[in-house]
Amino acid sequence: MFICTHCDAQSQKWAGRCFECQKWGTMVEQEVTSKKTTSASNTRAKESKKLSELAGQNEHTRIQTLEPEIDRVLGGGIVKGSLVLLSGEPGIGKSTLVAEIAKRFVEQGNPVLYISGEESAPQLKTRFDRLNTKLDQLFFLEAGSVESIVQTIEKEKPKIVVIDSIQTLFSDGIDSTAGSPTTVRYATSLLLELAKRTHVSILLIGQVTKDGMVAGPKTLEHLVDVVLSLDGDSSHSYRWLSCSKNRFGATDEVGVFEMTSQGLKPVTNPSAKFLEERVAVPGSVIAATVEGSRVFLVEIQALVEKTSYGIPVRRASGFDQNRLQMLIAILSKRAGLKLGEQDIYVNVIGGMKVTEPAVDLAVCAAIISASKNTAFEEATVFFGEVGLGGEIRRVTASEKRLAESKRLGLKKIFGPEIGNINKISELF
Repeated sequence: MFICTHCDAQSQKWAGRCFECQKWGTMVEQEVTSKKTTSASNTRAKESKKLSELAGQNEHTRIQTLEPEIDRVLGGGIVKGSLVLLSGEPGIGKSTLVAEIAKRFVEQGNPVLYISGEESAPQLKTRFDRLNTKLDQLFFLEAGSVESIVQTIEKEKPKIVVIDSIQTLFSDGIDSTAGSPTTVRYATSLLLELAKRTHVSILLIGQVTKDGMVAGPKTLEHLVDVVLSLDGDSSHSYRWLSCSKNRFGATDEVGVFEMTSQGLKPVTNPSAKFLEERVAVPGSVIAATVEGSRVFLVEIQALVEKTSYGIPVRRASGFDQNRLQMLIAILSKRAGLKLGEQDIYVNVIGGMKVTEPAVDLAVCAAIISASKNTAFEEATVFFGEVGLGGEIRRVTASEKRLAESKRLGLKKIFGPEIGNINKISELF
């Protein structure tokens, strides 16, 4: 049987291109072991249970890390008996983050079992020494077969188990190499059943490539309880912890960290951190964007320059490229800006990616400021969605955006009450 390593599609014959996801070179041959068939008459029926006779879980079943940025994303802490997957590109800081989580639990007197297939015991001890971690409740185990790991967890019964990473485990029960889709799914299924049976919380690390290939959460996200993602620009020190799946809470919260020599440190006041190096130059404005329950003030810069080629260049970093093209068309049609022969570059400072429509007005203001080569004398905040007719539409959490701006001492704020994009052009 040939199985696609990207979407798990199966085929009897090999093909250079997967017929489902259209990816090239992803079909690999795997041996399919047949299971012993059992007739329905010989299968025993299971006994159902009344939910009214069972005790439900409540907030007391969570184990808090006592790190507000992490607990916020998790919804208040790690639920007992849950399986959590942390994904991210190589080198983004996943091992550093789980080491910080393990340190928090150890400091509370909770035993932690750290299973590593990527670092030796001396290397791991050096990492925790750098984090000033007490090691009396921290136990190390080299990655091996998932069956032996399950037996060890059942025997030692730690509070938290960290596995770095799931791709380093193999199985004695199936004929497949470590890191293959079959092995990864099989190991995750065993660990999920173990977590539900023993109420031990397990934190997995999953490697993921930029296109979400086999090593990443695309193979596992339907099995685990929580999927966390650690993102960031390697050229910046900031990291963003977000949640794309959470069976026990919301998925719209974001945690902000800064990579330092002592590990990942939480950023308690992100808005002030993002704006501390801001300089008043043409094309620089401040956007008020909401992620989860928090408001972030970020600097958006634009550069407009006459093109040297036949086709003008439009580039965006931290902002959707297609939406930038739409906003440029709106400015040309509704605001009267002649941008057809101009190269336009938009950058969100700090490596943050803004996606909500409320930053439309800030992007337009930055482009207008850069086009007219005029800067605001004082820091100015913009928020609002721009429609195709040039109108400024209302957005959610306007009061919170105003409160966050005033908290940082920013008094010049423009929102949907402006009415039309032409009014922004008149400010310059």
